[in-house]
Amino acid sequence: MRIVLASQSPSRASILRGAGVEPTIAPAHVDERAIESSLEGASPADIVCALATAKAEAIAPEYPGDVVVGGDSMLLLDGELQGKPHTETATVERWRAQAGRTAELITGHCVLFAGQRFVEASRTTVHFAEATETDIAVYARTGEPLECAGAFTLEAIGGWFIDRIEGDPSSVIGLSLPVLRRALYSFDLSVSSFWQSR
Repeated sequence: MRIVLASQSPSRASILRGAGVEPTIAPAHVDERAIESSLEGASPADIVCALATAKAEAIAPEYPGDVVVGGDSMLLLDGELQGKPHTETATVERWRAQAGRTAELITGHCVLFAGQRFVEASRTTVHFAEATETDIAVYARTGEPLECAGAFTLEAIGGWFIDRIEGDPSSVIGLSLPVLRRALYSFDLSVSSFWQSR
C-alpha cells in the first residue's frame, strides 16, 4: 500500500519524505478555473477542498488499494482568495499588497482509500514582513514564488519574509501532516505503516 500524491508540488512531496514516506507522484490535471467558477459564493475552505477533491478523484481509479491524497492551497487576503501568481509582475504586485500584513493560508485536503473519503481544510495565519521593494523584485526574479499559493514559500527563500505563523507549518508548505494523520486514522490505518525506515 502506498501514499499517492495527486500533485507535482515539490514542497508537498518533501513534507512526506521528511516524515518518512516516499510518495508515488501522480499529478492530476483538472480545470481549476472551471471548478472555482462553478463554486461562486462558496466559502474559501469549500473551494480549496473542492479543488483537492477533484485532483484526488481524477487519479484514484488508477490506484486502487492505495491512499490517494489531493491538496490545494490559497491565500485569503482582504476576503479574497489569492492563487499562484505565475508571473514576476503578478508576484511583485502581490507582495506589494501583502508585505507587512496578515493573511490566512487555507489548504484543502482530500484523502481517498478503499471507497472512503476524508476531506478537511487547514487554516494558518501568516504574518508577512515589511519586505523592501528591492527584495520583492529580486525574490520574484528567482522564480520560486511564481507557482506558490500566496507567492511565497515558508521553507526556502520566502522564509526570509515571513515574520511568524499561527497554526500548522506543514499546511503552509502545502500538506498538513496532522490532517493526513487524522485521515489515515479514520481509515483504521497506522501512520507508521507508511514509513520507509521502520
